[in-house]
Amino acid sequence: MGYEVDVAIVGAGKTPFGAFPAEGLRALAVEAGEKALADAQCAPDAIQAFYLGNFAGPEFTGQNHLAPYISTALGMDGIPSTRFEAACASSGAAFFHAFMAVSSGIYDCVMVLGVEKMTSQSTARVTEILCGAGDWAEEMRAGSTFPSLFAMIARRHMHDFGTTREHLAAVAVKNHENGALNPDAQMRKVITLEQAMNSKPIAEPLNLYDCSLISDGAAAVIISAGDRARRYTDKPVSVLGIAQASDHVALDQKADITTFPAVQRAARKAYAMAGLGPQEIDFAELHDCFTIAELVAMEDLGFVGRGRAGFFTADGGSRRNGALPINASGGLKSKGHPVGATGIAQICDVVQQLRGEAGERQLKRHSIGLAQNLGGSGGTCVVTILGQE
Repeated sequence: MGYEVDVAIVGAGKTPFGAFPAEGLRALAVEAGEKALADAQCAPDAIQAFYLGNFAGPEFTGQNHLAPYISTALGMDGIPSTRFEAACASSGAAFFHAFMAVSSGIYDCVMVLGVEKMTSQSTARVTEILCGAGDWAEEMRAGSTFPSLFAMIARRHMHDFGTTREHLAAVAVKNHENGALNPDAQMRKVITLEQAMNSKPIAEPLNLYDCSLISDGAAAVIISAGDRARRYTDKPVSVLGIAQASDHVALDQKADITTFPAVQRAARKAYAMAGLGPQEIDFAELHDCFTIAELVAMEDLGFVGRGRAGFFTADGGSRRNGALPINASGGLKSKGHPVGATGIAQICDVVQQLRGEAGERQLKRHSIGLAQNLGGSGGTCVVTILGQE
């Protein structure tokens, strides 16, 4: 049985993702926020609260106190403005708490915005900052990085289930094919299976094309109580189900590194709220920070059986014309991964598909979509199910 929820997305906007040396963090955020306001035909003074997802703005840019720094620049003076940090799931967590506030009746209309400005630092410094999303005292001080942690996950998945390098490469090839059609994607480049498999080694068995990008970008949505949604738009998108869950931050504290309990917990609760099962999802935007992460997510969300995601992907099941299209946006792998913006960007991409506004990437079946936003190596997960009203 589904729960009675009545919250709708009435506006969405995002910047392109990429490297923008001339654009600061606040400028990116304002661009996305203004696009969302325009999409909802909503004035800034109609927004009653502002929820910001940002992982490491102070470390990347030197600026702290980010929520009012951005909300006032958008003309939202005086409203409660709060920043949420949950690693790469920061804006997914912000969306979850914004949903809770609107569904409880505290607010009628709020903005949720995610932003990250990463390219202001060197690759080495970005890697060090990202390590803060893991267990700094144990894993990271011992020399681990996220590529090495997800490489261990990939290697174990290969050992346990027969997953192959070709399966990982098939994820990259498919997501690049989709991203090449996305005008907002950072890497609009079609690649072959051979290119993906023979690219520069990063952490065995992961190559360059198995890893997401260092990116700048922002995304925003406006959500309202469902009974007020048509004051803003004639194409509201309903939040059918949503849940956030947590797990151990350190990989060595997990009983099985080929599955993420936080994803499973969040999925169960989101499906229950929506009154739906995984077989009723038409398409999904999954958190492919590394190609293995997409495969594990497919299994944890119940889309395929344990150990079968690689085979399903290699057979074309997750392509745009497949049985269950995954990451029609290009995913983090091709679209880009400005970590604090990713969760809301996924939701924007689902909204585009539900509205029939995805251009060349538009899917034939697009009534119910799911977004899965992961933090770190599974320490946080937010699962959101959206549908046409």
